Amino acid sequence: MDFTFTEEQQAAAEAARGVFAGVAPDAVPSPALTTGAVAEGFDRALWSRLADTGLLSLLPAEEHGGAGLDAIALCLVLREAGRVLARVPLLEHSAAIAAVQVYGGPERADRLLGRAGRGELVLTVAAHGRTGHDPAELAVGARRDGQAWLLDGVQTAVPWAYDADLVVVPAQVEAAGAGAGRTVLALVPRAADGLEPAEQVSTSGERLAELRLRSVRVGPQDVIEADGAWEWLHALLVTGTCALALGLGERVLRMTGEYTGKREQFGHPIATFQAVAVQAADRYIDLRAMEATLWQAAWRIASGAPGALPVAGDLAVAKIWAAEGVRRVVQTAQHLHGGFGADTDYALHRYHAWAKHLELALGPAAAYEERLGDLLAAHPLG
Repeated sequence: MDFTFTEEQQAAAEAARGVFAGVAPDAVPSPALTTGAVAEGFDRALWSRLADTGLLSLLPAEEHGGAGLDAIALCLVLREAGRVLARVPLLEHSAAIAAVQVYGGPERADRLLGRAGRGELVLTVAAHGRTGHDPAELAVGARRDGQAWLLDGVQTAVPWAYDADLVVVPAQVEAAGAGAGRTVLALVPRAADGLEPAEQVSTSGERLAELRLRSVRVGPQDVIEADGAWEWLHALLVTGTCALALGLGERVLRMTGEYTGKREQFGHPIATFQAVAVQAADRYIDLRAMEATLWQAAWRIASGAPGALPVAGDLAVAKIWAAEGVRRVVQTAQHLHGGFGADTDYALHRYHAWAKHLELALGPAAAYEERLGDLLAAHPLG
């Protein structure tokens, strides 16, 4: 494994830094000061800048107007997005169009990827299941109705659902016979008959939706039936969530260093006190572990290289570190900032709220610890 980034990957990260340089984390009302969502939609101006710089089309191939890059490049960009709490569906959109390219076939790719890469078509993914604790592919059933499919079920906490043009919904085939129990991906238009959103609000203050599907009809051209499509898409979502958490944690630790370097007690900056320095050092170690496990998982997805465990093992390790690490980073930051960390005129409280959302997104650390245990039992090491 080589952690050296290619010139193309580094260029994507540099472009992202330029686009996100002017983004203010406190550009919308504080989630601590409102009972509803902080805004009705995502940052459309930022979305346009991402499209103009080609950052919405990192993964699609050149024939579809993309850069043909990989999961590592996407995670580099998402890391920059996490540092500024970018309010755009960059992860869900990018992962969805990547799945369309890899598993959707040439006709579907020709129809969707160009528009999606230009930001004209927005995609999101329903990935949290009925409750947030059960597999998403089991929350919706799919059955044939002639050539079309009918979908029934519920998906909770769907990000950007009120803004997306298409929602990628994993669904389990219900009919008896060949294919029963497998998972398909349905590209459901937001305005589809039978699709009913109910507003939810994340801990970060962003608007989510519980999507209720009642006999939603989807044509065969909008259903991806390829084996492994949902597992691959879910893996990319998990890895991207870890990248967002890493970027957020790095920014929070930097904020903490700047604050403790200026805040004085007994005539000295508190950063010079051993207890403060030790806590900051521990959080630095957390971030480096988050980084190493993130790139391991992204590299496995990008390269398809074999390992001692299936790629799900690397994903589990990365998500465990991301979830627990980002929680420890923001908790330590709040402690070292004192009451200033809860000041709604200071951005740290927003990072704390976003960190809690990312910690639990796609499952908490405990769920991945259980998954890792099962993998180790099935694939003993040594």
